[in-house]
Amino acid sequence: MASKITGKGKILHELRIHLCPNGSTSQGARNFIQEHYANLKKQLPDTPILIREARGIEPKIWARYEFGKEQCIVLSNQNSSSIMSNVKQLIV
Repeated sequence: MASKITGKGKILHELRIHLCPNGSTSQGARNFIQEHYANLKKQLPDTPILIREARGIEPKIWARYEFGKEQCIVLSNQNSSSIMSNVKQLIV
């Protein structure tokens, strides 16, 4: 079931976070998951939030909206609070 996000007229279907499990550029993304995942999931209970780890990849967050439209933000070397700001841009 999709969350009904109406700020920009978009309906959010999914959030995906791609990160490296031990790379330095993904440290902020790992911290974000530890600090904010549980609360974010409470705010978006019907929206899948997927976490994908792979060695050597650039950390990114993807939002998938209705009609298959996607938006991506690169998270390299960002801290947890700036990643949260990016997430808010994607879901509002």
